[in-house]
Amino acid sequence: MDDSALYPPIEPTNFDLIVIGTGLPESIIAAAASVASKTVLQLDPNPYYSSHFASLPLHDFTDFLKIHSQPQSSPLETQTSSSGEFYVLPLTTRTLYSSVETSVFSPEILEKSHKFNLDLVGPRVLFCADAMIDLILKTEINHYMEFKSVDASFICEGKEGNLRNVPDSRSAIFKDKSLSFTEKNQLMRFFKLVQEHFGDGSHEEKQKIPEEDLESPFVEFLSRKIGLSPKLKSIILYAISMADYEQDDVEVCKEVLKTKDGIDRLILYHSSVGRFPNAPGAMIYPLYGHGELPQAFCRRAAVKGAIHVLRMPVVGLLADKEVGNYKGVKLVSGQELFSDKLILAPSYILPSGLAPSPSHPQRDGYHDFHQDGKERVVRGICITKSSLKPDVPNCLVFYPPKSLCAKQLTSVRVFQLSSHVAACPSGMFVVYLSTVCEDVGQGKKIVNEAINALFSSPVSGTTKENSTDCQSENTAVKLKPSLLWSTVYIQELTLGAFDCVSSTFMPDGNLQYNHLLDATTKVFQKMYPNEEFFPKTASSNEVAEDGAFEQLDS
Repeated sequence: MDDSALYPPIEPTNFDLIVIGTGLPESIIAAAASVASKTVLQLDPNPYYSSHFASLPLHDFTDFLKIHSQPQSSPLETQTSSSGEFYVLPLTTRTLYSSVETSVFSPEILEKSHKFNLDLVGPRVLFCADAMIDLILKTEINHYMEFKSVDASFICEGKEGNLRNVPDSRSAIFKDKSLSFTEKNQLMRFFKLVQEHFGDGSHEEKQKIPEEDLESPFVEFLSRKIGLSPKLKSIILYAISMADYEQDDVEVCKEVLKTKDGIDRLILYHSSVGRFPNAPGAMIYPLYGHGELPQAFCRRAAVKGAIHVLRMPVVGLLADKEVGNYKGVKLVSGQELFSDKLILAPSYILPSGLAPSPSHPQRDGYHDFHQDGKERVVRGICITKSSLKPDVPNCLVFYPPKSLCAKQLTSVRVFQLSSHVAACPSGMFVVYLSTVCEDVGQGKKIVNEAINALFSSPVSGTTKENSTDCQSENTAVKLKPSLLWSTVYIQELTLGAFDCVSSTFMPDGNLQYNHLLDATTKVFQKMYPNEEFFPKTASSNEVAEDGAFEQLDS
């Protein structure tokens, strides 16, 4: 069979923007450009949408990690070649996953592989009041998706590893029997101060937090100014404000959370509670997984005329022979396509022979992630037949720093999903875990310690010989769910680069999408400074919040 049958030609051949990859940042940019009346072509070598943001069946998930944890060669020669009036610069890829360890405790689970939707970005949720939900409503892609409410959040408390409810509202504070009367009063006074600072209009005498306090470490503000107990500080810092690193010693903390940022996150959390009638909590999750988000944006782009082609590898970039400016792409079929601008998924490496555009002579990279190139994300997935909490199908669990072992300096976030969100077959549960790290070995040990604390089966990498530096302190004997399958792996964090050829970024270590969406928006604004990022339409203005998520089911 010739290439014309395998890879039919694409028409037209000239576009304003070509996007390689269908991950979330690429798909948002493609949709925004299409809405701005740009001609857009979006290509993906995979047979499915969403790239590194996909939700995959079990077998496809393990195959993805296996393929993308090994070096990949380009079908084109590694040397620059010539094609008519252009140089063809080989487009190569980088390895973004490593140290993949998979254990199968129940082989029968493999027979149900096709009934799973496993997120590459997990654990991940959508806060009901965050910027991504606002964008979903603005673009009306909620018509293409369904959502479920996250039932509850828990935080690990004490050496026994007890999971306590996270009080996320006034009513939750009053109902929480684990809090003393004094602690409840402390929390209520603190929440009242935050509300008055932001001026919600319900208080006659509004207090304002002084500017010097807003610039101070949040942990010091909670301790010295508010006088919260260590337990309440831990809840606010790690289960509501979502701090990654231990905050108690600000002198050595890698990323100190300022009071202003901590309170902003607290306001986001509380404004999310009850925003939608069918979602009583702060967070929701997309039915069939987070891979539905990029697909929804692709559909939005298609409505505006964008062309999408899967199973279409791009092997090289076309560069002008005189200057080296980007001109287009060369497909594996040999076809050449042309565009003014190009977006690359994070797995692709920008060719060194490509000249920077005159408007951006210094290609020093655009980025919006707070990391120095050494930070990575350790991700884990476990499958079990029992819930972490009886009668709670979908829930979050937070392990604050040092709650698992003395050398744990980062939070571990755990997210359990059930068949209610089509994550797995009925009677099973999928549990995601993650933590950020610089030391890969230490990061994997911490995630494995969390797995051992939650489940009864041993996990590769936590034998007596290699767990002495991070020995679990949760020694109480408890009835734990049994593992059926598990995997732990390392995911790289990449910095996006901006020019006429721009590259996007990998899923970060956050629980939500705000950082990623902010970076994506800035890339679009730098590409098209005179275009509005998804301007409001008459129909989107008419969308009422009460009816915006009519498909949402609590």
